[in-house]
Amino acid sequence: MTKTANSMWGGRFAAGPDAIMEAINASIGFDRRMASQDIAGSRAHAAMLAACGIITDKDADAIGEGLLTVLSEIEAGDFPFSAALEDIHMNVEARLKDLIGEPAGRLHTARSRNDQVAVDFRLWVREQCDAVDSALEALMRALIGQAEAGADWVMPGFTHLQVAQPVTWGHHMMAYVEMFARDRSRFADARVRMNTSPLGAAALAGTSFPIDRHMTAAALGFDRPMSNSLDAVADRDFALEFLASASICAMHLSRLAEELVIWSSAQFRFVKMSDKWSTGSSIMPQKRNPDAAELIRAKIGRIFGANVALMTVMKGLPLTYSKDMQEDKEQTFDAADSLMLALAAMSGMVADMQANVPSLEAAAATGFSTATDLADWLVRELGLPFRDAHHVTGTLVAMAEGKGEDLPDLTLAEMQSVHDGITNSVFDVLGVRNSVASRVSYGGTAPDQVRARIAEWKGVLDA
Repeated sequence: MTKTANSMWGGRFAAGPDAIMEAINASIGFDRRMASQDIAGSRAHAAMLAACGIITDKDADAIGEGLLTVLSEIEAGDFPFSAALEDIHMNVEARLKDLIGEPAGRLHTARSRNDQVAVDFRLWVREQCDAVDSALEALMRALIGQAEAGADWVMPGFTHLQVAQPVTWGHHMMAYVEMFARDRSRFADARVRMNTSPLGAAALAGTSFPIDRHMTAAALGFDRPMSNSLDAVADRDFALEFLASASICAMHLSRLAEELVIWSSAQFRFVKMSDKWSTGSSIMPQKRNPDAAELIRAKIGRIFGANVALMTVMKGLPLTYSKDMQEDKEQTFDAADSLMLALAAMSGMVADMQANVPSLEAAAATGFSTATDLADWLVRELGLPFRDAHHVTGTLVAMAEGKGEDLPDLTLAEMQSVHDGITNSVFDVLGVRNSVASRVSYGGTAPDQVRARIAEWKGVLDA
């Protein structure tokens, strides 16, 4: 078997790993995604070493310029990545040495790949938190647009996927605005906690060189350096928090996607999905399949899987760094890609979908959806205890069901046969529009309440 020397290791490992070891050990196939973060960290480190008198300004300038050249080569697609050099750090350093010679060897003073990869990955995840935040804002605005258009469109509200009470389209859309707002807050909270710098922790114990970790932390946009060198290289909580937040967000996306799949079916006809987000059937010409929604619904599996995978990798590791931790990035990258794609697709679908208002209202009137309104009227107007009102209403529902009618179709005489105190004014609360208009409690489905929440959220997003 041909063996390739890895010159970066020298001496003891001069023979190099065999092909199998190279394949299992190398991470350059995926960690090349952190090239810009790796170079940013290295430039900050070199500038700090010069400021602290550990390397010369001349060497620091050469390193800084050389790293920019490497970055430009990577961005242009001209960089010769090598699996023999294992990872992005060694690939960059080797190319830097080709470009500037001896000064490149001084870049690694007072650091290790352990703190180097920790800062690279932390920077990458931090940027993803920002990207997700922007994508969530776009989705919230799309939902608010739907809510504004349909603040008074009546539709059924469900429990157990059974018609429960009438609500408004706008109210339903704004429920998801609340969910995705909580997702934004989780990513924001995670970003605050991850915004500390591991750079300068070196392998695990810090360094004997007089470095300035606060300088590198500030240069990279961190709030401060991490306070314990062991924790700095061992911690992957930032990635776990990102994946946990991504999992909850993906669950919300999956719930909305499920509703869109159901609502666009011939049995519901609540919405018409744009052709941009649907596909046809290879055999049934009449079909419009909600493929984008279905794929979003499936993405949660990959994101959940990434979360579980990294938790499993980390759960049994003693301090500090183990090579197991190389398995932290690939699934995080995949989860981030899946989440961003799902958010973009959902924003497009929500913005383009068209509600079938007549179908919504017709469905809202099915399943005795105003029964609770009748019970509330009995309590409010006749002073019945709610349990008694519940019994009277149930009896009337059974009567209407037996006749194949809805509650508003019963005559006053029929209602009075169950309770003689019922008056003609009861019919004022039995229509679905009357029902939603009456739900004026804070956060309720009444159109005025919906419009108030829309105004509040637009103010938050525009602030």
